[in-house]
Amino acid sequence: MSLLERISPAAREGWMQHALALAQRAAAEDEVPVGAVIVRDEKIIGEGWNRPIRDHDPTAHAEIMAMRAAGQALGNYRLSECVLYVTLEPCLMCAGAMVHARLDGLVFGASDPKAGAVSSKFQVLTDNGLNHQVPWQGDVLGGQCGDLLRAFFRERRQAAGKS
Repeated sequence: MSLLERISPAAREGWMQHALALAQRAAAEDEVPVGAVIVRDEKIIGEGWNRPIRDHDPTAHAEIMAMRAAGQALGNYRLSECVLYVTLEPCLMCAGAMVHARLDGLVFGASDPKAGAVSSKFQVLTDNGLNHQVPWQGDVLGGQCGDLLRAFFRERRQAAGKS
């Protein structure tokens, strides 16, 4: 049984709620509202939210920020025995970093049909050609995660005078 399979649905939703709170922080900073948290042994060891605009850094996605923090906390770039919870299906860059970090699980909220690299557009985490596969589960609080993103972009369109 994988690490991901041993986590209860209630625990998954609890960690996703934490990621949603981080996504709200991104929205408050006028960033796309995505939040991520990394858990090991039922403790948060890294968290992040989108900051590419603020940091002038195209790699400052929530998942990357959380992996950086977790790596510092562990003193290791390998994040084995860790599960990453993120409010939006990861992109190619983030999924690739998860493989390199050797994460033992990913849980995401909303799917990303345009750029999702887990199940929607690409299937990076389970590619047999790579040296590591990351078990994953999607649609954990997916409705809430998607609603937050849709509201954010609706407000931006309205502010720009578009509908």
